[in-house]
Amino acid sequence: MSTLHGSIGKRKLAGCTLFITGASRGIGKAIALKAAKDGANIVIAAKTAEPHRSLPGTIYTAAEEIEAAGGKALPCIVNVREEQQIVDAVEKAVQKFGGIDVLVNNASAISLTGTLETPTKKIDLMMSANTRGTYLASKICLPYLKKSNIAHILNISPPINLNPVWFKNHCAYTISKYGMSMCVLGMAEEFRGEVAVNALWPQTAIHTSAMDMLGGAGVEQQCRKTDILADAAYCILTKPKSFTGNFVIDENLLREEGIKNFDVYAVAPGHPLLPDFFLDVDPDTLAMKMEAQGASPLFKEGKKLEGAKPEGPEGAKPEGPEGAKQVGPEGAEYAAVKPLGPVAETFKIIQGAISEDVVRTTQGVYLFELSGDEGGTWYIDLKNKAGSAGVGEPPVKVDVVMSMSTNDFVKMFSGKLKPTMAFMSGKLKIKGNMALAMKLEKMMSQFSSKL
Repeated sequence: MSTLHGSIGKRKLAGCTLFITGASRGIGKAIALKAAKDGANIVIAAKTAEPHRSLPGTIYTAAEEIEAAGGKALPCIVNVREEQQIVDAVEKAVQKFGGIDVLVNNASAISLTGTLETPTKKIDLMMSANTRGTYLASKICLPYLKKSNIAHILNISPPINLNPVWFKNHCAYTISKYGMSMCVLGMAEEFRGEVAVNALWPQTAIHTSAMDMLGGAGVEQQCRKTDILADAAYCILTKPKSFTGNFVIDENLLREEGIKNFDVYAVAPGHPLLPDFFLDVDPDTLAMKMEAQGASPLFKEGKKLEGAKPEGPEGAKPEGPEGAKQVGPEGAEYAAVKPLGPVAETFKIIQGAISEDVVRTTQGVYLFELSGDEGGTWYIDLKNKAGSAGVGEPPVKVDVVMSMSTNDFVKMFSGKLKPTMAFMSGKLKIKGNMALAMKLEKMMSQFSSKL
C-alpha cells in the first residue's frame, strides 16, 4: 500500500504513458511500479535485455512486475547514448499507447574518481549517458509531450550547488549530473505552459545495486528505500503543468504533502542515514546529529584511546630520543615523534586486530598520507600473509592511497566519522582502486570495536 494515503483510490495516472529510462531496476523501476498501481502504461527504456552478471533485473522481468502491479508494460532495449534506439522506442510507444505523457530521465552512469584517475572512456560514458542522453530523450519525446494534458519531464538530478567541494573529488561526474539539471533550467523556461520540467533528488542515500557497489556491504543500513523517490515522483507527476522549473528534494516535498513518518522508508529504521551528494551539510554538525541518533563514537576527539598508556608523570614524555621507534604487536614499528599519540596508538590497535579472515575478505593494501600532528605516511596491508600495519611505505604494491588529516583519520577509525561521509565532504581523498577503497567501511567496523 502506498505511503501517500491521499492518492489511494484516485488513480491519477490511469491510462497515462510514462517513458522511463533505466527502468529495469532501482529508482526507475520503483517509479514505474508506483505508476503501474494506478493502471499506467510504462515504456521500460533500458539496456539490460539479458541478465547482468552482478546486477538484478532485465527489461522483461521489470515488465512482468509492472503488469502484476496493474499497469501495461512495453520493454524496449534502449541505450540512451544511442539516438536511434531512443527514436525507435518512442515510435513503438506511440504506436502501442497512442502518445507519451511523461518522460522520466533516470538512466545515469557514475564514477567517483578524480580528474587524473578518470579514464577518457568513463568521462565519455558519464557525459553521453547523463547529460547527452537526458537531452536527447527529452528532445525526442517533446513533440508528443506537448500534445499531452499531463506533459511532464522529470530528471533524477541534483540542485546545482557550486560549492567546490562537490567538484574537487569527482569533477567529471558532477559536470555530467549538473548537465541533467541544466536541461531542467533551460527546458522549463523554453516549454513553460506546455510541458512541466522538474528535477528530483534524494535527501539521503538510496539503497540500489549501484549503492551496494559504491558503499560495500552494510551500507544499506544508512540508506532509504527507493519507495521514497517513487512517492515523491508521483507527487510531482500528478501536479499541474504550472509546477515547473523546480529542484525538488524528496523528503521536503513529502513533508509538505503531510508525510510525518519517514521510518517506513528506511532500510533500517532508527539507524543514522547517509546524506546524498550535492546537499551541503557541515560534516561536524552531521556527526553530532548521527551521535544523537545513536551512532555514538567509541572515541571522542581530544580524549585518549582506551588502553593508551600515560605519557609519564605529569605529562612527561617517556625516556628516549625524539622520533625513536616503538615496537608494537607482531614486532611492527611505529613512529614516536609524539610517543603514544592517537595515530600511533590507532595503528597499534589495528595491527592487533588484523586477522586472517580480514585479510582474506579484504585483499587490499592501503597507504595513508596524513597531515597535521603525527603526519606522514602509514600503511595497512590486508592482502599479504597475515597482514600488517605500520609507519612508512609498505613493502608491497599499494592498491589505494588515502589522504586526510590525522584528526579525521582517528575519527574515522574510531567510528566518529564514516569513510563515505569523509569522502563526500572532501575530508578524505582517494586514489587507486575505488572498489577496494569502498571495502574500508566494513573493515572499520571490525577495527572500531577494539578502539
